[in-house]
Amino acid sequence: MKQLQRLVAAVAIGTTIGTTIAASAHAQNFPTKPVRIVVPLSPGGGMDAVTRGLAQKLGDAFGQTVVVDNRPGAGSLVALDITASAAPDGHTLMMSSTTPVIHPLLYKSRFDLLRDFAPVSQVTAQGYVLVIHPSIPAKSATELVQHLRANPGKLTYSSSGIGSPIHMTGELFQVATGTKMLHIPFKGMGAAYADLVGGRVPVSFPTIISSIPHIGAGRLRALAVTPAKRVQALPSMPTMAEAGVPGVVVVNWYGLVAPAKTPRAVIEKISAETRKAIQSPDMTQRLAAEGSEAVGSTPKEFEAHIRSEQALWSRVIKQAGIKAE
Repeated sequence: MKQLQRLVAAVAIGTTIGTTIAASAHAQNFPTKPVRIVVPLSPGGGMDAVTRGLAQKLGDAFGQTVVVDNRPGAGSLVALDITASAAPDGHTLMMSSTTPVIHPLLYKSRFDLLRDFAPVSQVTAQGYVLVIHPSIPAKSATELVQHLRANPGKLTYSSSGIGSPIHMTGELFQVATGTKMLHIPFKGMGAAYADLVGGRVPVSFPTIISSIPHIGAGRLRALAVTPAKRVQALPSMPTMAEAGVPGVVVVNWYGLVAPAKTPRAVIEKISAETRKAIQSPDMTQRLAAEGSEAVGSTPKEFEAHIRSEQALWSRVIKQAGIKAE
């Protein structure tokens, strides 16, 4: 019996060692073909811009093409489904945001970001900016609040989709100010900007990175930023609290995830190269100028951040009384 037990233990150890060696060899050879980063929003928004900059850096590091594949729709569910169904070998990744954390808190979802995916690295952190079309007679956030209170339910605001951080920011703004607007969701802010700049949906809370060109050209009027502190990209722009709207502090993030069963060694390799890329001086400076903070985290750090976000948004949804549409 003891000999049998020793034989079983030896086989188990041998299998473990063999698996470890195979995984290590796979990581050393990775990637063996082009890598795809699925983006759950349409081209033209902040996530798309950040992903394309990172893709170029990773392509240089890997010696393989890194393709950005925009798959908007259904609160990131389209992109989540594509990524979860892909071969777990590291060649398909997804750029996530807070949306896949928020969405299951509002709707039934077959995906859980930590159960069905492997965190790779948080890439950036960035705030939003309250913008309006110049046709609205408001030169400050408090003037906008006064205008909204005088015209309840008459103005519309756009977001990158139902359950997106931009949607939630708009809902939180209304709760904090006692105002009412009609929410118009789009498949990404790239699609929303046409109606926003055209004045048809005159209010929004887009990412700073995607809105700067429109603000600089006078197509949109910025009133306040959502981080707790002012941002380098818009140094003269007050925070919500400074603008007279306390209780609206929102910071979004972008981060890479992979299919759940992707080998750990491959995850660690992608994470290490992502950290190098995002923390490089040119990327850090570029992101700061566009309103983002370069992060770059380990898989464990990113997992902890996702867990903290789940707790945060659960609390916000409950306290604000936000309901699914």
